[in-house]
Amino acid sequence: MKDIKLKDKIAQGINDLFYIWKREFQTTFRDQGVLIFFILVPLGYPLLYSFIYDNEVVREVPAVVVDDSHSSLSREYLRKVDATPDIQIVSYCADMEEAKQMLKNRNAYGIIYIPSDFSDNIAKGKQTQVSIYCDMSGLLYYKSMLIANTAVSLDMNQDIKIARSGNTTDRQDEITAYPIEYEEISIFNPTAGFAAFLIPAVLVLIIQQTLLLGIGLAAGTARENNRFKDLVPINRHYNGTLRIVLGKGLSYFLVYILVSFYVLYIVPRLFSLNQIGQPGSLVLFVVPYLAACIFFAMTTSIAIRNRETCMLIFVFTSVPLLFISGISWPGAAIPPFWKYVSYIFPSTFGINGFVKINNMGATLSEVAFEYKALWLQAGVYFLTTCWVYRWQILMSRKHAIERYKELKEKENLSKQIND
Repeated sequence: MKDIKLKDKIAQGINDLFYIWKREFQTTFRDQGVLIFFILVPLGYPLLYSFIYDNEVVREVPAVVVDDSHSSLSREYLRKVDATPDIQIVSYCADMEEAKQMLKNRNAYGIIYIPSDFSDNIAKGKQTQVSIYCDMSGLLYYKSMLIANTAVSLDMNQDIKIARSGNTTDRQDEITAYPIEYEEISIFNPTAGFAAFLIPAVLVLIIQQTLLLGIGLAAGTARENNRFKDLVPINRHYNGTLRIVLGKGLSYFLVYILVSFYVLYIVPRLFSLNQIGQPGSLVLFVVPYLAACIFFAMTTSIAIRNRETCMLIFVFTSVPLLFISGISWPGAAIPPFWKYVSYIFPSTFGINGFVKINNMGATLSEVAFEYKALWLQAGVYFLTTCWVYRWQILMSRKHAIERYKELKEKENLSKQIND
């Protein structure tokens, strides 16, 4: 070995790297379990989530009414509420008990209550009120109820103020109705929809989770097929840490370049989701995210002892990771402990950076924190992966030597018996 030149060692290492890459690539497409997590799940899950939330907002939420006023003004109010796209009045109840029972039976998700003095107070120039009660098991029901009733009350307030003012010109009536004119603009989410808000984060998370499951499944399979239950086989091509890590990593990276293009670019276009980011910035951002996810998955795969373990360990983490990423719940409101925990996972920086670039039109310089954090994670997890596989190489050698000694002792013992 001492006579081997440096360039020959480098050439051997490169040959072994591509041997490992080729073998891992073949394993990916021969193992049905890995193929499901690497190909079928990224192809199907984004479509499933996008189809579910394709309507963007909840429309025609069933509501019931308790009208104790029984006046023309209350009927006008309810008629306008029912005409909005957000609410559909399905029943008029005699009292609140009947209305509550309909909510319990899930026949409606909200109650509109108009008090008996509703019309009288308006006629006397007093302030009146309309009460809404909503099933808070779904916040979107509450949103629809509140938006519809607020819009109708503002519209009727306008007519009441104009009627009382006695103005004669349209311009005076306009100023009376809106002393301060306002305009509502939904930035980065023009439809104010749920899909445009949630789906981009889910798409980024799918990449990390499928890599964790696929690489974990491949690691479990490798251990099951190994005589000593080691991650690294006894093979002359697997005789170096860098060639193993880079060979496996390159295989996963090439597969997920195509998967990422489909998940992060094709799927949003299919469902007309907001995409205003520069393609170059997205590509440069996705590269460190994929590297961090791959090396993170390869590091964690050390804990996988069989094929089923990865599903028990990784599947349940999807929802918590979405929560602590700062997308579904404001990052400023997340407790410091969980914020620091979230920094362990590439998805935290990947989700926030991707949403800023893709949905808000940010540049790489504007997501410098997330971009640098992903490169740092990629470097740290590359080192931990090298350490893990170096340890596995030493363990496989140790087990092979022990087995060799055991066989040698048996051979010597049999010779002694025969003699």
